[in-house]
Order: sequence, then C-alpha cells, then structure tokens
Amino acid sequence: MSEKLWGVIVSDVVSSSRTQDLRSMLSAGLRRVTAAHLGEKRIRLPYAVTAGDEFQTVVSDLRQIPGLLFDLRRRMRPLRLRIGIGIGRISGPLRPPVNQLGGQAFEFARTAIGVTKEGHLHSGKVTRFRSENEEFDLVANLVYNLQDALVGHLSEKQWRTVDAYLAKGRVDLAAKVLRINASTASRNLSRSHLWQTLEMMDSMKKIIGSHFQRMHESVNYERIV
Repeated sequence: MSEKLWGVIVSDVVSSSRTQDLRSMLSAGLRRVTAAHLGEKRIRLPYAVTAGDEFQTVVSDLRQIPGLLFDLRRRMRPLRLRIGIGIGRISGPLRPPVNQLGGQAFEFARTAIGVTKEGHLHSGKVTRFRSENEEFDLVANLVYNLQDALVGHLSEKQWRTVDAYLAKGRVDLAAKVLRINASTASRNLSRSHLWQTLEMMDSMKKIIGSHFQRMHESVNYERIV
C-alpha cells in the first residue's frame, strides 16, 4: 500500500426511492460528469456505480476536491447528492473499474457518507470529509456544513444563470445567453451565493494544500485505454 494520499469521492442520491426514472437520470448524469471531469483531468478514473444509486471515483489531485464537489452537484442536477470524501491511501494499482479498488481512502469515504445519512435532510448537511488529520476534518466539515446550508436549495433559474456565467465569464454575456437583462443575471448570481462559493473553494484549496504535504506521484497508475 502506497504512503501517498488520494481523495476518494463516494456519493448517492438524496430521496432516491422517491425519484422517478432514477436509473436513466443517474446514468445520463454520470456520462456527463465522467466526460467532463476526465477531459479536465479532475479525476483519475471514470465514475462507477457501486450499488443502487451509489457511485464513486478517485480525484486526480487533492486540491481539485472543492471545485469538483461544486461541479458534480451542478452537472448532476436535478438529482441532489450526498457526498462523502475520504483522504488516505489506496491499495494496489490505480486502474478501472474504481469499484474494484480498496484501501484507507475508500474506507474513510464510506464512513463520511454514512455520517451524512445520520442527520435529518432538512439540516442541509450533505457533504462530509474524513481523513487521519482530525484538525482538517473539523475545519472542512464546518465549512461545508455552512456551505450546504447556504446553497443547498438553488432554484433551476439560479443554476442556469450560474451555468451561463461559468461558461462566459462575464455577467453581461451570461445575461445575453439567457435573454435576460444584466441586472437580473447579477441578482440571480447574488442569490445563488456564487461569489461566496468561489471564494470558499479557493480557500479550501489552500487549506487542503497546507494540511496534506504528501502527494501521490508514487502510486502505481495504469493509463485508461
């Protein structure tokens, strides 16, 4: 087992038993995020369903985690997700399928997502971290408890404005795409708390970098063909 650290994401769908066409929606969503995140080199392996509505992947770099969590929720809507993040070691060579891998990072991720299932849905706590670094876990889980409460129930109109802004990089251009005026687009972005979210993600990247010095170049990795 390598001493290098990896990030593993395990996720499932909130209220999956009450979601119509869950299987087709989940399959389509996972195709979208796999294509996007592999293309952007955010993940090392394709997302894979492990059981029912649960799926997982391995993050390419620990500092990718904050942006990846946000993008995963954005691209997988209208499905709402619970997400557990484990930071630790992985056993054996890193190769697909991801659901055949094991090790500390996977165990931590499963423990983390288990915690999200213990609370009430209205608490908004749907993201949880677990690692050997208790100080980091305390900080990260506090940050995401607040973040989940803040942005856990964006409207589709707000999400579409976020999508357009991230694609174009300017409020006026996003407004033009959506055929709304710039003031409406700006208001939608403010109500979505996008600026605070972007600042939080940047801060979390720095926090992750400061808490975890061991990276993962020495783990055996077999390229996906």
